[in-house]
Amino acid sequence: MTKQSYRIAHAAIIAALYAVLTHLQNLLLPGSATWAIQMRFSEALCILAFFTPAAIPGLSIGCLLFNLTFSAALPLDFLAGTLATWLAAKGMWLSRKLCIFGLPLPGLLLPALTNAVLVGWELTVYIGGGFLLNALYVALGELAVLLIPGTALYLAMKHRKLDAILFRN
Repeated sequence: MTKQSYRIAHAAIIAALYAVLTHLQNLLLPGSATWAIQMRFSEALCILAFFTPAAIPGLSIGCLLFNLTFSAALPLDFLAGTLATWLAAKGMWLSRKLCIFGLPLPGLLLPALTNAVLVGWELTVYIGGGFLLNALYVALGELAVLLIPGTALYLAMKHRKLDAILFRN
């Protein structure tokens, strides 16, 4: 297989994982992956953007797939949520070598920033409540997921060298 084939396969797997995990969470804990106060545990997969550029389209398409197939998603979410995910993943890939205490901390904060601004704005348009409050809720959910399970996943992948095994091509 060529390098491009591996990247397409990786992107497809990441997209499927993101969409399925988000649907599963929403099934088991209704509303926890949607609305203003949300914690999408599938967002921990954002750390894959530190290991492969295939995560950029993979995460973005996964986010779009969930939003398209979730009946309560509103049309603006197709654009705002997907763009926030793409910007965060792209920024994480570009900042992957900026580490503090052995962690790519600046990159781990990017999903909270992009989602707070774009999804916070979107929620303000749809449900009101004030932009700052919506952005704060979204940022807190993102930070909780990225800094706890996301960091654990990142460290496990590095410790077990799964990054080199899974994304060597």
